[in-house]
Amino acid sequence: MPAFDVVIRGGNVVDGTGADPREADVGIIGNRIAEVGKISTAGAEEIDAKGKLVTPGFVDIHTHYDAQAVWDSHMMPSSQHGVTTAVMGNCGVGFAPCKPADRERLIELMEGVEDIPGAVMHEGLKWEWESFGEYLGALDRRQRDIDICALLPHAAVRVYVMGDRAINLENANQGDIAQMREITREAMEAGAFGFSTSRSLSHKTLAGNPTPTLRAQEEELRGIALGMKDAGSGMLEMVSEWLPDHNEEFAMLRRVVEACGRPAVFTLTQRHSRPGVWRDLLAHADKAAADGLHIRPVVAPRAIGVLLGLAGSQNPFSGCRTYKTIAHLPVAERARRMADPEVKAAILSEDPKEGNTFPLFHRMSYDIMFRFGNPPNYIPNTNDSIAAISARTNRSPPEIAYDWLIEDDGANFIYMTLSNYASGDLSMSETVLGNRNTIMGLGDGGAHVAFILDAGYQTWLLTHWGRTKQRWSVGELIRRLTSDTAGAAGLRDRGVLKPGLKADVNVIDWDRLGAGMPYVVNDLPAGGRRLLQKVNGYEATLVSGKVTFRDGTPTGTLPGKLVRGPQAELAS
Repeated sequence: MPAFDVVIRGGNVVDGTGADPREADVGIIGNRIAEVGKISTAGAEEIDAKGKLVTPGFVDIHTHYDAQAVWDSHMMPSSQHGVTTAVMGNCGVGFAPCKPADRERLIELMEGVEDIPGAVMHEGLKWEWESFGEYLGALDRRQRDIDICALLPHAAVRVYVMGDRAINLENANQGDIAQMREITREAMEAGAFGFSTSRSLSHKTLAGNPTPTLRAQEEELRGIALGMKDAGSGMLEMVSEWLPDHNEEFAMLRRVVEACGRPAVFTLTQRHSRPGVWRDLLAHADKAAADGLHIRPVVAPRAIGVLLGLAGSQNPFSGCRTYKTIAHLPVAERARRMADPEVKAAILSEDPKEGNTFPLFHRMSYDIMFRFGNPPNYIPNTNDSIAAISARTNRSPPEIAYDWLIEDDGANFIYMTLSNYASGDLSMSETVLGNRNTIMGLGDGGAHVAFILDAGYQTWLLTHWGRTKQRWSVGELIRRLTSDTAGAAGLRDRGVLKPGLKADVNVIDWDRLGAGMPYVVNDLPAGGRRLLQKVNGYEATLVSGKVTFRDGTPTGTLPGKLVRGPQAELAS
């Protein structure tokens, strides 16, 4: 019998530690790496990696597959981009714990915050649980193309304990906090990787109601964090508006971390309305690290961008009365109707705010809207914004946007740089990526399914900052996607190509690596639509030693499982 189940032969191994590539073979037995070096014996399966990079599978710590993981075995789009482990349940939203009477509330919140259609969740969620442990049990019963880890969401916990008082943003009393602390301890012991919360004004239901966690007091957050301390595991994940005083808000987070002794991560972006706040937050995180506290910012490698188009779920005219009368039509037919001068005049005369349910509508601006193009342009010039073009011509910004949307039978997108692009370039992203205390993430896989497609951040990080700009070495960029993210999540059995560790591996054609124009598919429950894209360059992806993708195509093999934390570090 062959000594190895799989041998990946002759590749340039980038082991995840930050080291430079070295030519070596990788031998796999079962779901573990058995040997890295020169292997003379054959494997039952041989993968020719000559001239290719061989890396650990990528670990993404900021996703929202909480619903999709219940009904789907393929965690696309993340699994297309070399991700082999995803942490979901971020931003305080999720589906457990949940009493039967509160199911609609949690669906409404997820629909508004993460743009997953309510009809999709109503059909796809079978609600085989009430407690968080029971939710993990339901996840455990399905195999997938990647491993998943789950955070306990604050909104679900708060509604479970406080009911209407949570929805009304009332303060938790001592009894509430004690119960939330106990739920948190039980969830960590059941296998949760941590606890997530949101203090963002942008996180609302479609009706405009804020997330129940928006005004949670420090005492409540501390009590919940102490539940993680009681269990001896878990990290705190937080997204915040950093208002009214971002310095005091961070100081509060720091006090909570000091009280519980558990690590924390927080979303760090550049809001265009407050373009300098991120620098203070980065400095506060650096100071905390210097003081021995594990508080790390999670950052993106480019602007966080919204795709506005007729094929997606949002465009600048989604709220207009006349547009709503044709919104049900197929995209090409809708574009033809919109080309009619009378229809165009009607839509352009109407108030786009009137019927709009987009939670981020208040942040839409023609100053930050650009033609997306094909191939996609994620680094637009500020002179090419709709507002700038309008200033140079006699056409209004809405008219320019309208004409772009109906070109090519409505297949075009407008790219709106929602965050991280206040200076019209990638200088903010470059700065935060240059800080080793930051964590690469914020792809939001599983969320914003029809107006954001940032779940391919891993591929873009490698192609832009590595291949095109050569700003960082391949070894460093792979480290940021593997051992760094795995370590931040408490996953100690993966992220490095090392004997004894989990055999999650990517074989990458560096020259072909890239992703194409987003397109819409209607493959969600209830016929729901989402954005995907063609991805090139991942010659093979292995999860637990099994090939899940070959050249971007799923093999149908589903070795992925629910991972229950924390993970013990394996001996070398």
